[in-house]
Amino acid sequence: MNPHYILFDTPERDQLFPFSHTRPVAAFRVGLLTIREKWEKALQASPISYFTMDYLQEKFPLAKAPQNDTTILLNGHVLPSAPLLKAIKNLEKGQELYSNGRLIVKAINGNDFFATSAQPRIDLEGDILRIDRPWHITWHNDQAIRDDFALLTKDRTSAPISATNRVFNAAQVFIEPGAVVECSMLNATTGPIYIGKDAQVMEGCLIRGPFGMGEGAVLKMGTRIYGATSIGNRCVAGGEIKNSVMFDHSNKGHDGYLGDAVIGEWCNLGANTSCSNMKNNAQEVRIWMEAKEEAWPAGNKCGVLMGDHSRCGINTMFNTGTVIGVSCNVFGSDFPPKYVPSFSWGGSQNRERYRLEEAMRDAAAWMELKGRSFSNADKQIFEHIFRG
Repeated sequence: MNPHYILFDTPERDQLFPFSHTRPVAAFRVGLLTIREKWEKALQASPISYFTMDYLQEKFPLAKAPQNDTTILLNGHVLPSAPLLKAIKNLEKGQELYSNGRLIVKAINGNDFFATSAQPRIDLEGDILRIDRPWHITWHNDQAIRDDFALLTKDRTSAPISATNRVFNAAQVFIEPGAVVECSMLNATTGPIYIGKDAQVMEGCLIRGPFGMGEGAVLKMGTRIYGATSIGNRCVAGGEIKNSVMFDHSNKGHDGYLGDAVIGEWCNLGANTSCSNMKNNAQEVRIWMEAKEEAWPAGNKCGVLMGDHSRCGINTMFNTGTVIGVSCNVFGSDFPPKYVPSFSWGGSQNRERYRLEEAMRDAAAWMELKGRSFSNADKQIFEHIFRG
């Protein structure tokens, strides 16, 4: 009998705000796939469910195992790898797998999640990729795109590439059925390029891999893409984008620069919005950590980190390493603060609190534009974040 798999959040999830406010860590997009999708394909097990915070559990349900079945608990921060998959297959009930002192995998009986193991723990040798800070999404995106490209295209043949395009290293370009790519330049000499099902690359786009765009996503005319960039399902992207990740259903449809940035779901960036990803003095970028109420170092490059359902007006200018919470409406002529709390309305001056009912009304309206609805589970998540 095949084991039952569950992805669990750790207490470190609070260090991944604003993105973990609205989802388990395993629902983050890193590369071409979410962390859960990576595990499902690597283990050939679907669906894999989540063990997360109570207020998220309705939207991201937990599927419990039949009694006495083997359940494999997987750390939702961790990306799968060949050594890790091999170690998991050799685990027996009661055994635990650690890496650098952190629990990575635990084999239990049924749903006894908090059982104490009587067996010696197993230490995994070698490094693994894990997402413990928001900026790790962009740090690991290059390798994640390459790994996901290999996973998604193994033993498959790409749809034909239109002769109107200029293509370099065509063996590393994969186009899913229904996608439309015309009159553009695809350079896969620096990394693979993946175009998802029913996606559209409009005329005049310049794409340098590694790059991936999800199902139904759109690149507007003349978009310039530098690797490593991931555009989620049904996103609209335009302008100049470098080493950034957009989760699903978000829009950056116009000119402006986005670099070393992470944009959550259902976000909208107004025309000519640009973000700085490097300080003028080339010093270390420090990011405000909401759960710790202090700034932490994030390397020399980090752009805007924007939580779900947030929007900004035209010509918005984000300073290096700006953090925008969930359901913010940012506008005004000045630079927004480096940290904008969830449910903020306005700019750096006279900022107000976004009223909850209006925030949910507006979120529902944006979702309707892409054929989705604001559910009762979404309402519970908004209420929990709003009340803190």
